[in-house]
Amino acid sequence: MRRAGLKAQVGYRKPRARTGETHTIASNVLERQFNPESPNTAWVTDITYIRTHEGWLYLSVVLDLYSRRIIGWSMGPRMVKELVLDSLIMAVWRRKPKHRVTIHSDQGSQFTSYDWHSFLDDHNLQASMSRRGNCHDNAVAESFFQLLKRERVKRKIYSTRSEAKQDIFNYIEMFYNPVRRHSANDMLSPVEYEKLFEKMIEKCLLN
Repeated sequence: MRRAGLKAQVGYRKPRARTGETHTIASNVLERQFNPESPNTAWVTDITYIRTHEGWLYLSVVLDLYSRRIIGWSMGPRMVKELVLDSLIMAVWRRKPKHRVTIHSDQGSQFTSYDWHSFLDDHNLQASMSRRGNCHDNAVAESFFQLLKRERVKRKIYSTRSEAKQDIFNYIEMFYNPVRRHSANDMLSPVEYEKLFEKMIEKCLLN
């Protein structure tokens, strides 16, 4: 998020610094339950890379499994723990979940770091991790990256990282979230599917 020109929102504690860092592997709490019944129940996160003439651009996203909506993202020139933390900070700030959320990732060093787990503990998030070498445990995040590359990245040649950042921002915020239809959402976009859920809740409260 910092590398995308955004700042962490005030009120969200920075992970505490620690020397002699240990790495924590969480169990697979999600267990491929990819279709929760409400938003902010389970999120998935992952990292991918995009080629530019300046070098690689790394993209971290956080996706809400209920609607397949990208609720947090961060881009930068290095695949470091700050990259994934920035995307998670954005997700927490945007969603402000009222209950505990499961956040699923692979076992990459960014997700096993002390800083990552410290942030999860501080914000009532439950860690879940894929089994080592099993990409199917995080299939929805992988599917989003495949869509992004097929529908946008592989059709472009990026001269600079800044050019790639702008194009990926446009894909996520201007197309994928508000427009891109999904069979998992009864052929509605992520934004439309969440609005339908909100209307259902309002109707239930009125009855």
